[in-house]
Amino acid sequence: MKQKFISKINVTTVLFFIILAVGIFARVYKFGSLPGGINQDEAYAGYEAYSLLHYGKDSFGYSFPVYFISWGSGMNVLESYLMIPFIAMFGLETWVIRLPQLIMAVITLVAVYLLMKRLFNEKAGLISMFILAVVPWHIMLSRWGLESNLAPAFLVLGLLFFIKGMDKQVFYIVSAIMYGLSLYAYATIWPFVPVIILLEIIYAAYKKKAGINKYTIISCIVLAVMALPLFLFLLVNKGYIDEIRLGFISIPKLLYMRSGEISLQNIPDNFKNIWNIMLNQTDGLVTNVYKDYGIFYKITLVLFIVGMFFVIYNVIKNFKSKNEVPQILLLIQFLAGFLLTLMVTVNVNRANSLMIPVILIAAYGLYEILELTSYKFIYIAAAAYLWLFGNFIQEYFQLYNEEAGYAFCTGLEEAMDFAMDNTPSNSKIYITPSVSHSRIMFYSKIPVDEYIDTVVYNNYPSAFMSAGSFGRFCMDFDPYNNLDTAGVYILDTGVDTGYLEQSGFKVCQFGYYIVAYK
Repeated sequence: MKQKFISKINVTTVLFFIILAVGIFARVYKFGSLPGGINQDEAYAGYEAYSLLHYGKDSFGYSFPVYFISWGSGMNVLESYLMIPFIAMFGLETWVIRLPQLIMAVITLVAVYLLMKRLFNEKAGLISMFILAVVPWHIMLSRWGLESNLAPAFLVLGLLFFIKGMDKQVFYIVSAIMYGLSLYAYATIWPFVPVIILLEIIYAAYKKKAGINKYTIISCIVLAVMALPLFLFLLVNKGYIDEIRLGFISIPKLLYMRSGEISLQNIPDNFKNIWNIMLNQTDGLVTNVYKDYGIFYKITLVLFIVGMFFVIYNVIKNFKSKNEVPQILLLIQFLAGFLLTLMVTVNVNRANSLMIPVILIAAYGLYEILELTSYKFIYIAAAAYLWLFGNFIQEYFQLYNEEAGYAFCTGLEEAMDFAMDNTPSNSKIYITPSVSHSRIMFYSKIPVDEYIDTVVYNNYPSAFMSAGSFGRFCMDFDPYNNLDTAGVYILDTGVDTGYLEQSGFKVCQFGYYIVAYK
């Protein structure tokens, strides 16, 4: 008997670490260089973190804001604040600013296992962790630093610690912290996090596992304190109060408030949009989806339908018999994510809070199928996912940079380094307007005071501003007229540089960019 118990423990432990190792490998291999280059949003988040670390203020001069102005209509701050310790240790590099996303993605793998193990059992935990470890959406999300993509991790952690709090109520405080942090990861989820928490509290009260005591009171206070700056931010941007600027925190007024993005009027169109994304497994953005592998393989969508049937069936059955209803907690997370997609015009990253609930419900569907068939099909299911996963990572590791290189501006860093090394510090560097100014700020590491004092925006004020120039960099120029023979030009590879060469410029190519210099 003892030997069988030890054997069982060893098998589940070995499977856990194998799945975790596979998940980590898929996220760490070629990390920092795949994707190559940098996305404009992660570049801005990285620069804001760099500025806060070295100068104590962001690109608009605010000290430790609760929400960045950045593009004009704002950007979430949590990712940048999590970057700061890594930038302090390793400097401002692409792989460094992607570390928070990678770390939270790996933590999410473990959290999903613990969550489903607590809700159901060890088998459900391993199945859920396995599917999340191998699906393209989560692998791709973990490898670059889009700030809103932190939200799914903190929502999962919030749910995990809430469930643990039902057994040991001190964990309600940790859950409150996780949900509070999620608010700083993605502004669009602000209206829905309170709904999630309220429904979870109702369920816990129904099970007589939540009442008024010191832990629940502390949890409410913690969540309220964490949410208060964002509540003040809304008051500031609705014009009810003035900006708040203190040494340790700032609550800025945006140049453009995108409050109209959440709307009941667009529900029919938004439903069609998310239906098409889920059915076709793509939003057409190479940053989110690779080839025909989709968000999480089409097999997962089939399992989700099966899982949703079992979730609803068991919720009804267990409520009638007054048993534990763990499935309802998955349903709450799913419904909150789904409501969000109905209120906002989404792509995959805007619907990120929906993805993990879908995957967990799909995993639950597979778990129920395997339970009903005495696990006769476990090897077929595992083989199917491993075959899809193997094909995906083989192509992704080999070909993705070539196909997504332009979207991430591959070669720009090398081009800028070359340009700055081959011109006097007082000479202008002219950069094609197709490059967002955030990437130039990131790669140049321009001191924030110099940026604030010299920046000229092309479309100030607006929701998505672009800078025409700052410091020694100019993006608003016509190289065919008024050619600056003392400057250096960084242009797209498709540009004819013959006129520059005739004017005595030398030409050197870096990825998708050409540097013309003397």
